[in-house]
Amino acid sequence: MHIEVAFLMLFTVAKAVALVTRWFKAPYTIALVVAGLLLGGVDTIQPPALTKDLLYGVILPGLVFEAAFHLDFRAFWQNKGAIHALAVPGVLVAVGLTAALLTPVADALHFVEGFRLVDGLVFAALISATDPIAVVGLFKTLGAPRRLVTLMEGESLLNDGTAVVLFTIVLAFAAGGGGTVTGAVMEFCRVVGVGALVGLGVGYAVSKVIQQVDDPMIEITLTTLAAYGSFVLAESFHYSGVIATVAAGMLCGNYAARTGMSPSTRIAVETFWEYVAFALNSVVFLLIGFEVDPDKLVAAWQPILAAYAAVTVGRAGVVWLVGAALGRTREAIPRPWNTVLIWGGLRGGLSMVLVLGLPAAFPHRELLVTITFGVVLLSILQQGLTMGAVLRRLGLVHAAHHHDYERLRAVARAAAAALEALERFAADRAIHPGVAEKLRAEWVARRNDAEQRLLAVPAEAVRAEEEQWAARALLVIEKDRVLGFVRDGSLSAESGEELLRALDARLVTAADEPG
Repeated sequence: MHIEVAFLMLFTVAKAVALVTRWFKAPYTIALVVAGLLLGGVDTIQPPALTKDLLYGVILPGLVFEAAFHLDFRAFWQNKGAIHALAVPGVLVAVGLTAALLTPVADALHFVEGFRLVDGLVFAALISATDPIAVVGLFKTLGAPRRLVTLMEGESLLNDGTAVVLFTIVLAFAAGGGGTVTGAVMEFCRVVGVGALVGLGVGYAVSKVIQQVDDPMIEITLTTLAAYGSFVLAESFHYSGVIATVAAGMLCGNYAARTGMSPSTRIAVETFWEYVAFALNSVVFLLIGFEVDPDKLVAAWQPILAAYAAVTVGRAGVVWLVGAALGRTREAIPRPWNTVLIWGGLRGGLSMVLVLGLPAAFPHRELLVTITFGVVLLSILQQGLTMGAVLRRLGLVHAAHHHDYERLRAVARAAAAALEALERFAADRAIHPGVAEKLRAEWVARRNDAEQRLLAVPAEAVRAEEEQWAARALLVIEKDRVLGFVRDGSLSAESGEELLRALDARLVTAADEPG
C-alpha cells in the first residue's frame, strides 16, 4: 500500500472515530487506540510504522509546539516550582523507583534469566515520559481546576525532553559506555540547558520577524519554522530538540502572539495549530493501536502487570514526595490533586518509539518491547477511561449548570464590551449612524438574551464558583495596590514583602478551588 493511501485511510478512520465519540461522548484519543487495535487485528490497512524518524521528524515537534504555544506563561511561571520538580528530579526519582521495584520482581517470578538493574533502568527511563493528552481534554470539558490542567500540561511538556536525554545516557551506560554520576549530571544539564537556549533564540528571532509583518499566511509559516526549525537545529548539535521546541513555542505563544499578531491573525494561527494537533494526535494514537500485537501481550501478561504496577507505584512515590516538599510553600498541591496527578500520568507514543529504537543486540529487547507496549496500552485504556469517574469522586469538576453559567456570563460580558466599542466608533464618526443603530440593536439583543438566561440559573448552584472568582479578582487588585504602596514609599519593602507573601498564599488557595 502506498504511503499516501495509508495516510488517507488513517485520516478517514480518524474522522469516523471523531464523529462516533462525539455522539457517545467518549474520549477521542482512547477511541483511536481501540480503533487501531481492531483494524490491526483484521489487517485491512497497512499503516506506516511508528518509527523514530516519523515521531521525531513529523509528529513530536508539532505536538510539543502546539501545547507550548497555547500554555499561558503566567500560569506556568506561577507553578514553575511544582512543574520543574515533577518534570526533572521527579523523573529521575521515578526512574530509580521503577527500576528498583521491577528488577527483584523479574528475578523472583523468573520472567527472564539475567534481568539486571541496568535493564530495569533502561525500561524505567524509556517509560518515564507522561502523555496526558488523552485526559487533559477531559479535564477541560468537565471543568477541572485550571491550575491542575496547567500542572499536567507543563509537566508533560518538560518531561518529554528529560526522558529522552535520560534514556540516551542510561542506554550508553548499559552498553558499557562507562562514565560517572557527576559526568551524567553535567551531560544532562548541557543537553537540556543549551537546548532551551537554542529554542529561545529561534523563538525570539521569529517573534521579531512576526512583529514586522501582518499577513496570516506568513506568520503561520514563521511559527511552523519555529516549531520544526528549533527542533532540527538543537538535535543537529546533539542538544534536546524537545526542550528547544517547548521554549520556542512558549515564546511565540506568549510574546509574538501578543505583541506582533493582530486579533484576526492570532485566530488564524491558533486555528492552524489546533488542526495540526488534531491531525498528529489522530495519527499517533491510531498507530499505537496498530503497533500492538494482542497475542504477545496476552502471553506476557505477568511481566506487563508487574511493570505497570512498578511504573504506577514509582509515579505515586514521586507525586507524594513533591507534594510533601511543596506543602508549606505557595505552590502547595492539594491532596486530592495528588490522586489525579498519579492517575493522569498516562504513557504514550514516545515510550514506544524509544523502546523500538533499542539496538537489536540489546539484552531482553523483545521483552522490553512487549512490556512497554503493554504498559502504554494499559495506561491509556484503564486510566484514561476511569479519569472522569476519579474527578467526579474527588469533587473536582463542575456540574452542567456551572458550564452554562460560565458560558452565558462570558457572552454577556463580551457583548457589553462590543457595545462599548460601538459607542466609541459612533462618537468618533467612524461608522454611519444608521449602521451603528442596526449593529447596536443586534448586540443589545445578544446581551439581553444572555442576561435573561443567566437569571434562570439558580443562585445557589453557582455561589461557590462566583465567590471564588470574585475573591481571586479582589486579591489581585489588593496585591497590585500593595505593590503601588511599596513603589511610592508609603509602605516599607519589608512590610510589603510580608503582605505580598500572605496575598500570594491566599491566591494559591483560591486557584486550588474548582473554577
